[in-house]
Amino acid sequence: MFDVLDIASRNLLRYRRRSLLTLLLIVIGMVAVLLFVAVAGSFKSMMVGQITDSVLGHLQVHRKGYVASIDNLPLNLNMKPGMVARVEEGLKQSPAVENWSPRVKFGGMFSNFAETTSIRVNGIDPAREAATTPLLPGRMLDGDKAGPLVGKGQIVIPMLLARGMKTRVGDTVVVVATNRDGSVNGKTFVVRGILESVTGPGGRDGYIHIDDARELLRMTEAEVSEIAVRLKDFSRLDQVDAQLKQSLGSLANKEGKPVIEVHTWADLSPFANLARMIDLMTLFIKIVLVSIVLVSVMNVMIMAVFERIREIGTIAAIGTSPSRILLLFLSEGLMLGIVGTVAGIVLSLAAIFGINLWQPTFNFGMQQNLVMAPTIAAGDVLTIAALVVLVAVIASLQPAWKASRMDPITALRHV
Repeated sequence: MFDVLDIASRNLLRYRRRSLLTLLLIVIGMVAVLLFVAVAGSFKSMMVGQITDSVLGHLQVHRKGYVASIDNLPLNLNMKPGMVARVEEGLKQSPAVENWSPRVKFGGMFSNFAETTSIRVNGIDPAREAATTPLLPGRMLDGDKAGPLVGKGQIVIPMLLARGMKTRVGDTVVVVATNRDGSVNGKTFVVRGILESVTGPGGRDGYIHIDDARELLRMTEAEVSEIAVRLKDFSRLDQVDAQLKQSLGSLANKEGKPVIEVHTWADLSPFANLARMIDLMTLFIKIVLVSIVLVSVMNVMIMAVFERIREIGTIAAIGTSPSRILLLFLSEGLMLGIVGTVAGIVLSLAAIFGINLWQPTFNFGMQQNLVMAPTIAAGDVLTIAALVVLVAVIASLQPAWKASRMDPITALRHV
């Protein structure tokens, strides 16, 4: 085997320019793919992190049917205290769950006593919400950033409302809402802070204390609209989602029908489509890499066979078996794939290291100067490397098969 590899390396060195051009194509393809995977993966992780850690949480638990009507924020589909207790017990039993936060959500009217507009209100427990969405307090543009996000009698309003209504921190405002029975109630609040929107200037979500929300809606019980859940390891999202759906899905009403739904952030956010597009683009880039390797290696091997017909006839005539000739040409393709892959990996890791030293920044929504920190998993590197080497060998198969099946007499007569 080693003598075959030695002969294959010598044959490649005989045609240095062609071999170097082929290696260059493989290296360029490897660098392009690995850099794209690293940078796109960094952007995707940052985008998902901003959404989950600022607003949604990794998972959310709702009463069945709530998400289908979520645009209306239906109060009649809130979870009752008994249901909430059973859900929280199920979350406690899951070792993958780190924190969770109950919320009361409703639509209301926001007034500064001169103008009135609509607002989406989130009633939260400040400490539990900060533990579940840790980036939320950092979105505070104006106001006291120390201490809890919001206290009783206080409200945090989105930047859009603050600018449009000319409302400042410390102003007194009123929020009016209609409860489940149709009666209207209002409550005054002091503006504690102004929040930057994570997804652009269209955000209209304000935050008040969960006790104030229940008082405003005249709830006689500690109802909850949703429970946001944070996991210890985001990479286990799909696994934990399936586990919670199985465990919480066993909660049923008197008719035996399930009453709880579990949704991941991707089920609730339109940005999940952008994440899927990034994954699709990564797949297309890998296909391009495979095409580059396939065409370049096949081209150099076809030319090698064509130019060495008499040589092939000579070694076949002196007794070299067809299988050994086949192995010789396959070894040349294998060596091209391995050398190009190793060089591509080294250059790619160096480029990724350089980007991390450079620390380029970009904006996502209203979030400014987010630092890009591309990384790539060892599994991705090994998978792409194995794919390139395999394609290089496959590309060599047809020319190698043709060489091994040549008739020695015909090949020796070739001019």
